[in-house]
Amino acid sequence: MIAFSTTPTVALDSAGGRCMYDQVDRLRALGPAVPVQLPEGVAAWSVSRGDIVRRLLTHPGVSRDLKGTVPGYEPGSVAWLSPWVDVDSMATADGKEHARLRKLITPAFSPRRVTALEPQVEALVARLLDDLEALPADEPVDLHAVFSYRVPTEMICDLFGVPQDQRPELLRLFRAVGETDVASEEESVDITNGLVASMHALIDAKHREPGDDLTSFLIAARAEGSAPLTEHELISTLLLMIGGGSGTTINLLDHTVRELLAHPDQLRVLRESPERWDDSIDESLRLHCPVMHLPMRWATEDIDLGEGVVIRAGDAILICYGAHGRDPGVHDDADTFDIDRADKDHVAFGLGPHFCPGSRLALLEARVALPALFERFPRLELAVEPDEIQPEHTFIGNGVASLPVLLRHRSR
Repeated sequence: MIAFSTTPTVALDSAGGRCMYDQVDRLRALGPAVPVQLPEGVAAWSVSRGDIVRRLLTHPGVSRDLKGTVPGYEPGSVAWLSPWVDVDSMATADGKEHARLRKLITPAFSPRRVTALEPQVEALVARLLDDLEALPADEPVDLHAVFSYRVPTEMICDLFGVPQDQRPELLRLFRAVGETDVASEEESVDITNGLVASMHALIDAKHREPGDDLTSFLIAARAEGSAPLTEHELISTLLLMIGGGSGTTINLLDHTVRELLAHPDQLRVLRESPERWDDSIDESLRLHCPVMHLPMRWATEDIDLGEGVVIRAGDAILICYGAHGRDPGVHDDADTFDIDRADKDHVAFGLGPHFCPGSRLALLEARVALPALFERFPRLELAVEPDEIQPEHTFIGNGVASLPVLLRHRSR
């Protein structure tokens, strides 16, 4: 068990979607941080006020390193949390250690390298759109399954050289790891073990046949004057980059498509002014942050937030990334999708030293996939009402279970 300084007053809901947004609004009204109950008896301070989110994301007294912050913690003791905190990657490191691990991966996502990937993304999107044209024009199609999910997962698997026969199981495990209301403790252990085994299989394949891919690059990478990644660091980094490099973009594509189909007047503006696609992407990231909560941060000192709320050293902190963009104290009419909004400020990719290094790739995929989809299927429409689209059941991600649409293309 992980010690916590007070008694939780609220259980964090895993229903997702509108239920999650409503609960975040209630938590925001209760105070600058609220003690909440998470699975397996874990407690944490939920932070959902935009100003406090920004403050704690860069606070020197807040750490990502559970093992170095909480004495007596035993890795693996909390099954659902283990894949998030028992790894040794730049996501769970601070200071010089974070800089060392980050330095090894960021060159692969430099502006020049990401720009060079654009033809590869375009070819992938075109192939998937060709596949869509073979589907019925006037029967519901799950766009999430056949397009939004496939664009980033196929791209990230290609970049990391994941063999085709390993992909189905690997992607199944990445989907399962974020389902916070489904897996039992035993199932969570199986998921974690499965993810580690999948990474071992990928690394073994690259040792046998190195290629022009990021897994082979990481196996050989080392910072100047430093040792290469340990096996645990390598596995942890692969888990972070492959999992994080797909889930965010899946949700970004789904939410943006849904909002544009629900707001045809704004879609019309984009058709007439295609240079404004970034406005729709930024507004989607603000309103529907692809990651709602990312477990977890830990206080290394007492932090007084005012209003009688003090986070004690050693306490867990669950920062709600998605709450910042929806905070009426930050944005006017915060729960309305509006591409003409002047201020679309969001923290969807984090803030400070832990800002997501893969953000450029996610934005590139969205900038290519979204205009291409609406150009190929100009009569695309939702097959259900926008509020009937079912969310994923999790408080970590912010995705949909499916996105039923009617393609309305002319049959060949």
